[in-house]
Amino acid sequence: MAGSTIDHLIAMTVFLGAILIFIGLFNQTIQTAILYQRNRYLATKCSDLLDNILLNPGIPENWGRSNCTPTSFGLQDPEFTQYRLSPFSLMRLVSASGRTVTYPKLGLVCSNITMGFGNFLLVPHTKAINYPLAAKLLGVNGTYGFQLTITPIVSVSISKTQSNPVTFSVNVKGAGFPLSGAVVSYCLITVKPTGGQGQYPSFTTQYGTAYTSAQGSALLSFPTIDDTQDSYVLIVYVHHGGLVGTGYYGHVLNKENYIVPFVYDLGEESGKVLLAHSWDVHGGDHPAAVTYNATFVILTEDFTLREIPLGTGRVGLLNYGNSPHTYEIITIPTYNPGILVVTYRKSANPRDSGVVLMPWGVSSMAFPVIFGEDPSNKTWVATDIRQVLVGNVAYQAKLALWSLEGYQVIG
Repeated sequence: MAGSTIDHLIAMTVFLGAILIFIGLFNQTIQTAILYQRNRYLATKCSDLLDNILLNPGIPENWGRSNCTPTSFGLQDPEFTQYRLSPFSLMRLVSASGRTVTYPKLGLVCSNITMGFGNFLLVPHTKAINYPLAAKLLGVNGTYGFQLTITPIVSVSISKTQSNPVTFSVNVKGAGFPLSGAVVSYCLITVKPTGGQGQYPSFTTQYGTAYTSAQGSALLSFPTIDDTQDSYVLIVYVHHGGLVGTGYYGHVLNKENYIVPFVYDLGEESGKVLLAHSWDVHGGDHPAAVTYNATFVILTEDFTLREIPLGTGRVGLLNYGNSPHTYEIITIPTYNPGILVVTYRKSANPRDSGVVLMPWGVSSMAFPVIFGEDPSNKTWVATDIRQVLVGNVAYQAKLALWSLEGYQVIG
C-alpha cells in the first residue's frame, strides 16, 4: 500500500513537472512568435519611414534654403520628384559625431563636418536641425530611435605620385568595383606667390578632362606648379553612366594662420558665410594677419566648373584677437550647389599661403551625412536602403530603426 502511494506521488510529480516544462516551452514559443511579428512590423516601419523622409520635402518646402524651423520633416528637393534630395536640407542636419566648433567672438557653436584640413562645413546650432526635433516631427520620439546615413556611391580618391612634374593619380570606384571609361573633369586652383590684386593673394585656374583606364584610374600632370613655392587645390568631378562622384586634393604652405569659413545665414534668395581667423577659433603659438581672396565655383550641366563672382568682402584682411578686421561676411548669390574657395597668405610672407574649401550644399564636395543616434548597442535594428541623387551626385541613403521598448524573449 505504501509502495503504491509512493508510485502515485512520483507519477504526479513527473506529470506536474512535464506540464510546467510544456508551459515554459509554449510561453517561449509564443514570445518568439510575438517578437517575430514585432520585428517584422519594425522592418515595415523602417521602410515606410525612410520613404517618408526621402519622398517628402517637409513644411515649408524650402526650409533647407532658409533660416526657418520646419514644422514637418523631409529631405526631398522640392524642385524635383522621386529620390532626389535637397543638398541644403542635408547641410542643416546636426552631425551625429557630436563634434562642435566654437567661434567665441559671436557666440557661434557649430555642428562640425570636416573632411581633413581645409575642407570645412560648419553650421551654427541655432540654424541646424537636431535629432530630437526631427524625431518629434516624424512622430517617432519616445517610440523608435533611428540613424540616417547618406554616403556617396562613387568613391574618388586622389594621391600625388611624383613631385617633378607634379602628377596625381585619380582612382574611381563604384559599389565595390573600379569605374572604367569614366570622364574626369578637373579644376586646379593655384595661389600665386607674388602679385595679385593689391595686397591680396591672386590665383590661377586650370581646367581639363581625362578618362579612367580599365583599372578605374587616370593620371593628371601639372608641370607648371611647384610644391615648394605654390599652394593649390585640385577639384575633380567624375561621371559615367549617370553616376557622378567628386574628390579633391589640397597642398598648403601655411597651416598655422588660415581662414575658417562658417555658414552664417541662410536667406531666401542668397546665403552668407562668415570668414574668421583660425587663431580665434583654434588658437596657435604664432598668430599673424592674413589676406584672402574668395571665389565660388559651380558644376555646370556639361560637368565643368564655372566661377561665379562674389561681391562685397570677396577680398580682405583678417586679423586676430581684439584687433580690427577679425572677421568678414560674404554673400553667396545662388542656391545652386557649389564650392566656396578661399585662398589666403600671411601678410608678412606672401609665399606662406594656402587654400580652404567649403561646400555650399553637401553634394558639391560629396560630404557624407550621419544623422541620429548610434545603433551599435541596440538589441534589434531594422535597416533599409535607397539609391538617391543629391544635387547631381549619386548617394546611398540607409536608415537604421529600432524600438525603444527594448523587448526580448524571456526563457
